[in-house]
Amino acid sequence: MGTAPITARSDEAIDDLRLATRNAAVLWTALAEARGHALTRLPGLLAVHGDDRAGLRILLLTSSPSAADVAALTDLVRRRLPGRVVVEDPFGGVDLTGAGLTRRSLPIMVRRPAPVPPPALEVTLATTPAQLAVAEGLVVHGFPLEAWRPHRPGEAFPPALLDRPQTRFLLAHRGGTPAGACLTVADDGAGIYWMTTLPTHRSRGVGRALLHGALAHLGDRPVTLTAARAGRPLYDSLGFAPVADATWWS
Repeated sequence: MGTAPITARSDEAIDDLRLATRNAAVLWTALAEARGHALTRLPGLLAVHGDDRAGLRILLLTSSPSAADVAALTDLVRRRLPGRVVVEDPFGGVDLTGAGLTRRSLPIMVRRPAPVPPPALEVTLATTPAQLAVAEGLVVHGFPLEAWRPHRPGEAFPPALLDRPQTRFLLAHRGGTPAGACLTVADDGAGIYWMTTLPTHRSRGVGRALLHGALAHLGDRPVTLTAARAGRPLYDSLGFAPVADATWWS
């Protein structure tokens, strides 16, 4: 395992990647603390030591981790294998093939503050444990989050998340029925995660309404997300621009 060369990027792109990374760190810290999972914090990485369902989640925090951070990362991965391991490297600077992991790439996108149309469908915040459980079920089944199936309410997204000001779940309703959900993180910037629509409600404007509602909720700040390929046309249409391809190892 080692570090890979980084393609030259503009200062703006580097700042956007750092913003996306900070957003992810806020997200995974909130989830770990709400779930009661241990955290390892080093200058170059954040590791969440989950249970059998959550697995080990590691976020690289810099494009140039130190030799000590790379050694710690290698040790964490090798001690956890053959269990579930996901390493998120927004900068694409670490090669983990030698640790027995395989890579995939997903684009990080950013949207500058700009007006957003009101959602065409009802979009609400999940403010109670019951509403959070509905949002959790939508994400687990719609995204889907295979590791959290069968769905057990409060396990993936515990009610303790409701007490954290940085994290909020939104629900989109179609015909009075919850049809889509996402999680937002707001700190110095903002991020959108796990945006999903149930299969029976897709291609009916739910995703667009949910994204409009999320952007309105997050207000006048830059917003980052990691885009699934199928979501790119929607994100493109609302002013999100690609920054770089993050590397995900598992």
